[in-house]
Amino acid sequence: MKWILTILRMAIGWHFLYEGVIKIVADNWSSANYLSNTHGFLSGFYQWLAASPLRLEIVDFLNIYGLILIGLALIIGLLDKWASIVGALLLLLYYFAYPPFGIALLGGDGTTYIVNSLLIETIILLFLFFYKQKGYGLENLIRYYAKKKQTVAEKETNPLAEPTSRREALKNIIGLPVLGVFGWGAYRSNQLYSIDAMSSATIQLKQTALKDLKGELPKGKIKDRAISRLVLGGNLIGGWSHGRDLRYTDQLFKAYNTEKKIFETLMLCEQAGVNTINIGFPTIGEMSKYKKLTGSKINVITQIGISDNSPDIFDNVATAIDNGISIIQLNGEWTDRLVKEERIEVVARLMERIRSENCIAGLGAHDVNSLIACEQSGIIPDYYMKTMHHHNYWSVQNHDNTFRDNIFCRNPERTAEFVNQAKIPVMGFKVLAAGAISPEDGFLWAFENGADFICVGMFDFQVVNDINICLDTLGKLSNRKREWYA
Repeated sequence: MKWILTILRMAIGWHFLYEGVIKIVADNWSSANYLSNTHGFLSGFYQWLAASPLRLEIVDFLNIYGLILIGLALIIGLLDKWASIVGALLLLLYYFAYPPFGIALLGGDGTTYIVNSLLIETIILLFLFFYKQKGYGLENLIRYYAKKKQTVAEKETNPLAEPTSRREALKNIIGLPVLGVFGWGAYRSNQLYSIDAMSSATIQLKQTALKDLKGELPKGKIKDRAISRLVLGGNLIGGWSHGRDLRYTDQLFKAYNTEKKIFETLMLCEQAGVNTINIGFPTIGEMSKYKKLTGSKINVITQIGISDNSPDIFDNVATAIDNGISIIQLNGEWTDRLVKEERIEVVARLMERIRSENCIAGLGAHDVNSLIACEQSGIIPDYYMKTMHHHNYWSVQNHDNTFRDNIFCRNPERTAEFVNQAKIPVMGFKVLAAGAISPEDGFLWAFENGADFICVGMFDFQVVNDINICLDTLGKLSNRKREWYA
């Protein structure tokens, strides 16, 4: 049993020691981002710690040297009882910063629920603290020499006293050579590969923390629903990259945006003030799961079309409603297609069906002529969603003046003209032409040309920066002619 206790204690001790030392090695390491972006029910406490430079400095110092001292104590077996209880308390602080349940589900270490590696290590350390039998370590070696002196004294009075085993005493220094081997291995690894990027201690994401938000993102209304002016686009989550001639980018997006990363991005958006996402129909299941697991109140706009596998043109609408979606929008490609095929009555029937379910009905389009045709036919949805961007970027045309396949708003001038006369809310999308236009430029063009909202695909590391750009843009609009319809 002693060997098992010793191995468990030393393994966890190495984890503590390595995480502490690597924080010193890492350039300008700080717990600021970690504390500022916490999701749990104690997030207010952690964010309070990060709000003050002095408190943050104290936390960083205690974190680094606490990890190192606890790790050393556990490895060499000196004061390991106290190191176990203090280590358990420290792990609980980490655990409740991103607890794997409630609103912070999947925000922590892996896709786990309630029980994760932090909780398991905590339980082991508590066991080591309360269990009476001790493993091998320096503390026992000290006891050996104390007992040896006592035995010498006893032998003078009692020659039959049992001597303490020297072999047993040597086992108590097992932590020292193990520490040496582990330490040398870590040093060599650092020399060969630099800092271990997989260690949570060294991950320095270039992600602006929530504390760096410049203000609260304003909202508008579509009917009775409050919508943030900046809406999260669903293409990056669904894996539609519009990568032009880079055919592998869809796979790259899907590889990055795992379910865990999608949930983290959604949580970050909600905390930062983006309260709405516009998703493609195939993503409904994932959004439904996210809302059920976290209790999220995020507004979900679902794009629908006509199912190829069902004769019922309302099949997608029914699926959206079954999944709790209350804002349903006809996909832009479908609007363009139905108008081009002179099946505009299908558009009208879809709008009617969505409204009959007490849902908000949106109408999307890439071609402004589709929306003009619908309006002329008396089809007025609750809001329009229209591609809105200029053509001032290098890849907009081929050398023979034909459009490339990355053009989404073929007639910006006519689009702006239509939007400015619209009497219902307008959400601009593809405002960056799939990354070809900078946010500063694209946001300004869309808002000045009448958009009430803009829908933008964002990776998690772009969210706070994009919100700040949106706030700056809204604060300096000078050429907007259209009143706000939302």
